[in-house]
Amino acid sequence: MGRISTIKRETNETCVEITLNLDGKGTLDGFIPVAFFGHMLAQAAKHAAWDLAFKVRGDFEIDCHHSVEDFGITLGTAIREALGDKKGLRRYGDVTLPMDDALVLCAVDLSGRPYSEIDLNFMAPNLGGMELELVEDFFRALANAAGINIHIAQLRGRNDHHVAEAAFKAFGRAMRKAAEADGREEGVPSTKGVL
Repeated sequence: MGRISTIKRETNETCVEITLNLDGKGTLDGFIPVAFFGHMLAQAAKHAAWDLAFKVRGDFEIDCHHSVEDFGITLGTAIREALGDKKGLRRYGDVTLPMDDALVLCAVDLSGRPYSEIDLNFMAPNLGGMELELVEDFFRALANAAGINIHIAQLRGRNDHHVAEAAFKAFGRAMRKAAEADGREEGVPSTKGVL
């Protein structure tokens, strides 16, 4: 039995339905009318080795804020559900990922305590139909819903596309590490006995 969850979140502004398999092959099956965000989701799924299927309906005629943030909430909830009791997991994952001129660090802790520190310095206000401030909003929403700790820091980079893509790839790789089984850990990886 795999670590799979299906979550649906419906509000007056959006409807997001996600099926997540943490032990997948890195496939993405879904469409969101914000091309750049879709591209970033594909990077995260590929590098996390998640199979991620989704449907999104949103008030895109206003802007993409509600849909991107609600996607983060829904994906975070799916991650929390798929991780289960977290017994036997590594718990921590970190990656410093280069992408051309960009160098981005991402560290995660599946602690059960939500926190996010996102330090990305974009030069343009938007890219590919997405306001770049929504990158931070997405990761904050995801961290809060998943109950995980996420730190993302831009160490270098002048190209906004490369910086954002490095952040999503690094997040995927860090999550992949944190969610892996630790052969020496039988219980919950905490002296508290619970995460």
